[in-house]
This record gives sequence, C-alpha cells and structure tokens, in this order.
Amino acid sequence: MTIASFLETLLGGLMVGMLYSLVALGFVLIYKASGVFNFAQGAMVLFAALTMARFSEWIPAWTGITNPIVANLAAFVVAGVLMFVVAWLIERLVLRYLVNQEGTTLLMATLGIGYFLDGIGQTIFGSDIYKIDIGMPKDPVIAFESVFEGGVLLNKEDLYAALIAAVLVTLLSVFFQKTATGRALRAVADDHQAAQSIGIPLNRIWFIVWCVAGFVALVAGMIWGSKLGVQFSLTTVAMRALPVVILGGLTSVPGAIIGGLIIGVGEKLSEVFLGPYVGGGIEIWFAYVLALAFLLFRPQGLFGEKIIDRV
Repeated sequence: MTIASFLETLLGGLMVGMLYSLVALGFVLIYKASGVFNFAQGAMVLFAALTMARFSEWIPAWTGITNPIVANLAAFVVAGVLMFVVAWLIERLVLRYLVNQEGTTLLMATLGIGYFLDGIGQTIFGSDIYKIDIGMPKDPVIAFESVFEGGVLLNKEDLYAALIAAVLVTLLSVFFQKTATGRALRAVADDHQAAQSIGIPLNRIWFIVWCVAGFVALVAGMIWGSKLGVQFSLTTVAMRALPVVILGGLTSVPGAIIGGLIIGVGEKLSEVFLGPYVGGGIEIWFAYVLALAFLLFRPQGLFGEKIIDRV
C-alpha cells in the first residue's frame, strides 16, 4: 500500500468516525443526565430524518416554494421544533413519573419510547425510502497532488459531513464543561436526590437534555439520510455507535469523540489490511470485537468514570 492510499483510508476512517461520534453523543447526553442507557436514540435519529425528508417534500407543495435551499431550511426548522415537542412529551408523560426510580425502570422506558417513535413515524410518514438533499457535493476531490503522485482521493460529502459533526461536537463539549446548565446536568447524573436537594429542577434538566439529544439526532439523521437515504434500517446506525460509547466511556463527551475516531479508522484499516486474509466483511464486526475486548479489560472505557462500591 502506498502512502497516498493509506492516507485515503485514514482520512476516510476519521470522517466516518466523526459521524459515529455524533450519534454516540446522543447516548452520552442522556446517560449523563439520567444515568440510563437510551435505547430510543436510534429511533430518534430515524424519526428526525423522516420528519425532515417528508417536510422537505410537503413544504414546496403546500407553499409553492421552489428554492430547494429555503425548503430544506424550513423543513429543518419544522423537524427541530417537532423534536423539541417530542422531548417535552417524553419528560411530561414518562420521565416525570419515574424520578428516583431504578435504572432498569428507566431503561425499559427508553425501549418503549423507541418502539413508539418507530411506530408513529411509520404511521405518519410512511415506510418508503426517502431522500434528503441538503446540497452537499457528492463528487470526489483530489488533494495533496503536489505532495503525492496522483494525490489523495477524498469524498466531498464525507468531508462536509465530518466538518458539521465536528462543529456540533465541539459546541456540545463547551456547553457541558463551561456553562451552568452543563454543570447542573453533570450533577443530576451523579446523584438525582442530591441535585434536587440543592435546588436543581430535575424535570427541567431532563427536558433540556432530551431537547439537546433530539437536536443531535436531527443533525445525525440529516447527514446519514443524505448519505444513505431515509429508511427504517437507519436505526442500525445507532447500533454502530454502541461500540463507540463502550470504547470512549458512557459518561464522557470527549470519550465519544475519541472513541468514534478510533472505531472509524479501525474499521477502514482493518478492512484494507485484514480483510483479504479473512474473506472481507471485517468492517461490519471489527468495532464489536474491539468493544468486547474493552469490556473485558477496561469496562468503563477510555475516559469513563470507574465506579467503586464500598460496603
């Protein structure tokens, strides 16, 4: 393998890894605020993508708007508002009645929310394959021609998607580390009852974090929908982010970033270097094997908090 082809594989892995990090952030956000693993995150990504895809078709038909940029922007706003409404309903109808309950109870609640979003999404928007065209160029570009013979081939769509994901991930990291609301979220995650005792409104915090997770799901759904089309198999994208969360740590926003980059690069390099020896397909299961190894030797992940129970 030449240096140029190695760089192509490496950069491709980094760009895919940023998208994995974006999806993994939804898991981390909910876990940091409620201490529960949110199995509804994949359904949220799908529901948000379906909303934007369908409204980008309906808005021009209803309003006569012909400019695709304006139509997509309006669809994005509508989808964002709808995800906020979903977050409000989840807090109002589900989480409010589960304050200080066991983690298993909250876990089962997220499973129910996920199945409900899958079903209501299919009922409202249909089950066909839809497309989202947000104007990202799909043609490849050749970079570093002056450095390497033939240059390095990059996918423009992956590059733009990775930049969008990187900006959002950076903003969320700053939000959690530097703002009062972010510190309140961390306090709620550490101890619900203690946070309530010092005046932190648990219901409001949960509403905020579900709104943020809904917005993250919308951006992730928009990007993945543009790349793969909006279909119900999109929920499997969230499953591809599970090894990222395990690797980086359930409680760490930086861990979601680093974990996503490691998984993205690892998948691409393993497919190139190990694929020919194992018959291909290693990209599908490599991340899960790596996550299993971490569960055996470092179950809290690279940046997760190690919990020690004293009795």
